[in-house]
Amino acid sequence: MKIFLTVLVVLSMLATFATMFAGVLGVGKEGGGGRSNRMMRYRVLLQGLTLVLFILLMAVSRG
Repeated sequence: MKIFLTVLVVLSMLATFATMFAGVLGVGKEGGGGRSNRMMRYRVLLQGLTLVLFILLMAVSRG
């Protein structure tokens, strides 16, 4: 379980980074403001998921 949660945390961190990077690149494009805002909303959701998974990993590691 611990290894599975670790893999999920790493994958969600990478997804968060990729989404943030795509959102930042979208800001530079002309007329890409709507897409960029949507990507930043997804980033916030992914950050929340990452935190929840990390908390679960810490709880499993203690017990």
